Amino acid sequence: MNGQYLVHVLPVMILLGIGGGMAMPAVMGQAMSGVTPEDSGLASGLVNTTQQVGGAVGLAVLSTFAASRTESELANGTANVEALNSGFHLAFGVSAGFVVAAIVVALTVLRRSRKPELALAG
Repeated sequence: MNGQYLVHVLPVMILLGIGGGMAMPAVMGQAMSGVTPEDSGLASGLVNTTQQVGGAVGLAVLSTFAASRTESELANGTANVEALNSGFHLAFGVSAGFVVAAIVVALTVLRRSRKPELALAG
């Protein structure tokens, strides 16, 4: 298996950087939108802590899926590289499912704020 940094890694890293740079301010703004100024420090800390813990828990869950599938494939006599690939394939599939679930939750739970209609001066 041959991979080249400029072809296989760099484009994805650029997309991740741009996507993260665009998404994180929006997520923080949404999380802080309904918070009073007195509680803004606490809310900001909770958002940041949740992001850190969520990433760690997500990585633990996905690596557990990958390791379990890899061990299962190795026990069935699959070659090392193919077993590892199968484990990663499962982990990526599960993570894609989590993304779809997050989109569904965001579309159904988050509500748009309505701007009050301005009364026409008469």
